[in-house]
Amino acid sequence: MTTLQQLLNMKSRDVCRCHPDDTVLDALKTMADRDVGSVLVMDDDRLLGVFTERHYSRKVFLKGRSSPNTPIREVMATGVVSVGPERTVEECMALMTEKRVRHLPVMRGEEVIGVISIGDLVKSIIADQLFTIEQLEHFIHG
Repeated sequence: MTTLQQLLNMKSRDVCRCHPDDTVLDALKTMADRDVGSVLVMDDDRLLGVFTERHYSRKVFLKGRSSPNTPIREVMATGVVSVGPERTVEECMALMTEKRVRHLPVMRGEEVIGVISIGDLVKSIIADQLFTIEQLEHFIHG
């Protein structure tokens, strides 16, 4: 089974982040520049929360708030679900489904070492399945 450490070794470890005093507009620009759907809200290296496109639509846009004037700290999610690098893709898929989240910070102790998205997990599962299919076809056709 593939672990998150193995996934992180294959992708960029650069974590998309913002400060709690940044505005929603700052966070949206960061997400757009990086083509991602979430940012971790961090004070220095301490994880405080997460802000996603879903938070924007529900806590900013639909409430009539101003993106340039609303600090992230007012609309971020706290109590972030995170996992260690030893967790498997399958465990994380189940956790993300249960908790209804699409992004998981990967932590080693208190240190954020990466972020895994539902897309990363799906790609990994598809790659594993394709490998299994190829091996079975090779076995059958000898």
